[in-house]
Amino acid sequence: MISIPFGLLSALAWGAADFAGGIASRKTGAYRAVLYGEGFGLVLIVAAAVIVRQPTPAWTVWVLAGVAGAIGSIGLLLLFRAFTEGMMSIAAPVSALLAAILPVIVGAFTEGLPSPWTFLGFGFALTAVWLISRAEGNDGHILAHLSDLRLPLIAGIGFGLYFILLHAATRQATLWPMVASRSGGALAVVLYMAGRKDSWRVERAVWPFIALNGILDIGGNALYILAGQAGRLDVSAVLSSLYPGATVILALVFLKERLSRSQWRGILAALVAIVLMTL
Repeated sequence: MISIPFGLLSALAWGAADFAGGIASRKTGAYRAVLYGEGFGLVLIVAAAVIVRQPTPAWTVWVLAGVAGAIGSIGLLLLFRAFTEGMMSIAAPVSALLAAILPVIVGAFTEGLPSPWTFLGFGFALTAVWLISRAEGNDGHILAHLSDLRLPLIAGIGFGLYFILLHAATRQATLWPMVASRSGGALAVVLYMAGRKDSWRVERAVWPFIALNGILDIGGNALYILAGQAGRLDVSAVLSSLYPGATVILALVFLKERLSRSQWRGILAALVAIVLMTL
């Protein structure tokens, strides 16, 4: 049962990190926000690994965690890009659905079939995507279409793969796999930005949001790893996928984003789906 509070705390940290990263993305672009957020977190986790003096794991763990980090960073790039093009309170829950479903499927093969509640959760998940994508305004016009959810859906696949690979890499160690993961993520973004020949400059006012994103993201990663070490892959991943709750609340409070009734039903269905998959 100790994996449950770890997973929920991970969701809170990641949700707040995504909000801070989304604000930074709107001010300086998704690529720079992700790159410097990854770099800031990498400095922190390297310092922690050196201080704790945790034994270095096998090279296979480094490779697995590095690949996980690269995939996760690509997913984060896509999610932050979605934040710049639309509403955080829509993109975040949609990405979380795929992030939750993939580990459940893998967990069924590696740790046994999930309960019937999980399959009911799949139904709620599909309903949530449909409701969110067909959200209507007061004038009856469609505010979002399924095509608008392309980036959040792909980001969710990246997050789901990240959950699976990082869980496999951190069965025996915590800090050094996180170093490998952050390094792989930062390298992927650097190569992408170098290919695009983007500017590396970030305005001074954006740095507090980038630093906050890096700190919270590291905390979310550490708590997710602890949840996975204490319990099943699917439970830890699904609970951590509740992160949109924090993002939505912060977007409502600070950005005054308004949702239609259909969108509220879709977000509620998404959260119900995630909870059902933990039963």
